[in-house]
Amino acid sequence: VIHIHGGPTSAFTLSFSTDAHWFTSRGYAYAQLNYRGSSGYGYAYQEALRHQWGIVDVEDTYYLAKHLINQEVALPQKVVLIGSSAGGYTLLRALIRYPGFFKAGICSYPVSDLLADAQNTHKFERYYHRFLTGDLSKNRERFLERSPINSIDRIRDPIALFHGDKDKVVSVEQTLHIYEKLKACGTPCELKIYEGEGHGFREPQNVEDFYQRIEHFLAKYLR
Repeated sequence: VIHIHGGPTSAFTLSFSTDAHWFTSRGYAYAQLNYRGSSGYGYAYQEALRHQWGIVDVEDTYYLAKHLINQEVALPQKVVLIGSSAGGYTLLRALIRYPGFFKAGICSYPVSDLLADAQNTHKFERYYHRFLTGDLSKNRERFLERSPINSIDRIRDPIALFHGDKDKVVSVEQTLHIYEKLKACGTPCELKIYEGEGHGFREPQNVEDFYQRIEHFLAKYLR
């Protein structure tokens, strides 16, 4: 299981991880990826993501999987991606760019429409897209090309989708649209919308349900 962090200029740190404990306690190998653009490795490393979001992070996800397979840490055709928000965006882009390479994806409240994200995001990240993708007035085609929602028909691998119906950062409509497109294409997919949840799941019963659904999903597609 390769975990892709959100942010996207965030990072995993060398500290206790409940996800690492959860997956490894169930027999899965688990890796956290700090792709180019992650913080904590100097400005040059973070600047590598400038206008390259959806490109370098996706390449790094693929090459980490290849490396783990070559090192016999991961089994070919058994690598699963998990990510939320910006991590969900990279996950979708990876499944689109490398169909059939990954076994499945566990995707929560993903950014999938870069146009909507640039135009409607909360004020704290109002200009974030200028660093990540470019100037919308000048690079509109780039926003369209790199929006997973426009290429969902290229995904062939099973996906479990999760979203909160009160999410004010990424509209739940984006995930509903992805689900309908996947179903129309015949791609195996599951969807759970949590009532009252926003950008992330906090109610204990929903968190428990989330991990139970992941466990069932992995058991189904990693047989």
